[in-house]
Amino acid sequence: MNLKDLHPSLRIRVGVGFVNRLVDSMITSFMAIHLALTFGVAAAGGLLIAVIALGVVGMLVGGHVADLHGRRRTLLVAEAAAAVTFALMAVAEGAGDGAVDSSLLVYLGYLANKFAASVALPANDAMIVDLSTPEIRKGVYTVNFWATNLALAIGALLGAALYSAHFALVLGLAAAATAGVLATTYFLIAETKPDTDTDRVRPPGVAAALREFGAGYRLVLRDKVFLKLMIAGTLTLAVEFQLVNHIAVRLAAGFPSQALLPVGWSPVVDGVGMLGVLRAENTILVVVLALFSTTLLRRVSDRTGLYLGTALFVGGYAVLAVSGTGWLLMVAGLVFTIGELMSVPVKQALLANLVPDHSRTRYMAVYNLNIRVAQGLAAACVTLGAVVPAWGMAALYLALGAVIIAQYRSVLAAQSAPAPLARA
Repeated sequence: MNLKDLHPSLRIRVGVGFVNRLVDSMITSFMAIHLALTFGVAAAGGLLIAVIALGVVGMLVGGHVADLHGRRRTLLVAEAAAAVTFALMAVAEGAGDGAVDSSLLVYLGYLANKFAASVALPANDAMIVDLSTPEIRKGVYTVNFWATNLALAIGALLGAALYSAHFALVLGLAAAATAGVLATTYFLIAETKPDTDTDRVRPPGVAAALREFGAGYRLVLRDKVFLKLMIAGTLTLAVEFQLVNHIAVRLAAGFPSQALLPVGWSPVVDGVGMLGVLRAENTILVVVLALFSTTLLRRVSDRTGLYLGTALFVGGYAVLAVSGTGWLLMVAGLVFTIGELMSVPVKQALLANLVPDHSRTRYMAVYNLNIRVAQGLAAACVTLGAVVPAWGMAALYLALGAVIIAQYRSVLAAQSAPAPLARA
């Protein structure tokens, strides 16, 4: 499947997602540097924690509001706020000449911007589910996976090229792109929220709204099948984030400079260079192979894709945890990328098929919290890697892979049960 095979509105959502991720990659990768240079490393850490915490709140608010009032309305408000805050950040950065006051305005704009983006995220995810059918969802998520990785790569390159001398321009481009997203949503996107009993008239008052907010998320957290899928997704991300956490530290500290390939002329790389090679390899392989993965994997069942894909994924990372040979690390990069391509679209389609219509964006909001949990687990592995030998970290990755597969087995068994599954 490719973009031309999708419903026009679905193509637009994939395109909008591409722009949003490109902008996010262009900005987020460099905000930590910007804040550290302005406020100091210690203060920057606290400021970024506040961004993450407010983002969690934004996702929960967005999931609740989009289920009650619709995806389109939620997206329009959030995208308008994102465009305005990017514009304010650009003005503050361009006019402030690096002063602390202007940098504080840039940070406050960024804080509000990430909150708005987090509010929009569950509605974006739910809209893709709304516009697709179970039969095509794996193909849809394959296309979306390809577009996401291409956007992240282009955004990182643009940000790196422009950040040092033209950060205000980067912010201005982000404002213009987000304004374009807002216009696209307003003129080309119709409401996709299914008609459910959540459309009923509700009692007024803040207390009643808070009770409904809590009740909606309690139902999500009581869904045991969904929680198993969330555990699998969280642990998968925790392994994926090892590349920029424990494995990055290991390569930077202990990888000897060497020729990248064992034959002929080959560039010499150190640990930091090897990390760059692995990240570039993963991005290039995803962008290239995802275009053909539907054809290449058409005979692979969803169950096999999940199990074998997860095994290849964690196996590749286990090699990254122990090997000090450049060409072997590149082979491991190829292996874990193939595992990603096999398992990610199936996992996302499984999630889409699992969530009920009446709480779709709430489910997506809770599921997206796995990113924050996984980041915490990956950071903890940096400390763990200081006291555990390399083979121990490799064994940990393989053990996590076994847990992930066990969770998938449980989810698939529940879905194939002959009786309708009670939503706990």
